[in-house]
Amino acid sequence: MLDWSDTSSAAKAPAFIPLPETPTDATGLGTIDRSGGRVSVDEKRMINCRADVNQLLPLKYKWAWEKYLAGCNNHWMPTEVSMQADIALWKSRDGLTEDERRAIKRNLGFFAASESLVANNIVLAIYRHLTNPECRQYLLRQSFEEAVHTHTFQYIVESLGLDEGELFNMYREVPSITEKAAWALKHTQHLDDPDFKTGKPETDQAFMRDLVAFYVIFEGMWFYTGFAQILSLGRRNKMVGIAEQYQYILRDESIHLNFGIDVINQIKIENPHLWTKAFQEEIRDMIRTAAELEAAYGRDTMPRGFLGLNAALCETYMHFIANRRCAQIGLAPVFVETENPFPWMSEAMDLKKEKNFFETRVIEYQNGGALNWE
Repeated sequence: MLDWSDTSSAAKAPAFIPLPETPTDATGLGTIDRSGGRVSVDEKRMINCRADVNQLLPLKYKWAWEKYLAGCNNHWMPTEVSMQADIALWKSRDGLTEDERRAIKRNLGFFAASESLVANNIVLAIYRHLTNPECRQYLLRQSFEEAVHTHTFQYIVESLGLDEGELFNMYREVPSITEKAAWALKHTQHLDDPDFKTGKPETDQAFMRDLVAFYVIFEGMWFYTGFAQILSLGRRNKMVGIAEQYQYILRDESIHLNFGIDVINQIKIENPHLWTKAFQEEIRDMIRTAAELEAAYGRDTMPRGFLGLNAALCETYMHFIANRRCAQIGLAPVFVETENPFPWMSEAMDLKKEKNFFETRVIEYQNGGALNWE
């Protein structure tokens, strides 16, 4: 056990070599400002703030800390879910139609790459430029959840005995998946530049564009066709193990999405000059294009559809979701108002339920207290 009162190790430590400092010490890795004074609540901001050593207290954005706690209470692991029924059904000659098998495999192929893309973006871009420590604390939790989601797809692929090379390379070999992955990467390529820094209107907008691309579109839109496909099968008592895991992922993603929206809206409040009419129209165009790419993905994964689900319904659902996302960040809708064709999806996202959506067993995966969403 470490004895934190023992300072003798300090004499043995190598001399401190300060890292290059950004203009605002936004990373928290700069030299210590010995005359900087204590950090007050009013000094905290979402971007372009002195991160120093990431002082968590005093809290300014309590919603970020509450989402961190909610994520911890919502902890789960894929290996807790039995795959025996799914394995038997997958191996059964008449258990699933060819259309259902195609949808499941392409679904897994998309998600397997997507969770890694999101994790990379959080770790390599968002954490670096989001200077608020409460938000960074949540990002650390989200990063772990993305690792759990990636673990989930590995667990499913291995359990079903699927071709790993086929599934994990779909992002390069299946056009409808490649188009979405390429679109997502395009919106973070500029952050690949080690010299990229926020602090100017154009770079601050670039960072906001990245947040919209990954929180509002990638996690808030593109995951939902896949969720609907698997949860629809689960409602018919097919692939219930995968469906149970997808429900947990959906519950995680609903918090990710709401966190991202809160971050975007808070940046808007603190930097109203960034939210220009032209920028708003650019974001609306992004959301419209994303919905079109998702509709193409739906047609590819479900060329004929299956009971209760088809590509046309998924496109309608995506229009409903796109308009909802626009409203959540203060934009005008991009599609004609439409009804939600899958109202049961709202039930699947209800985190107050004590049983899982398919009532296969009582879920006991909360640690450290109960969730309270009132």
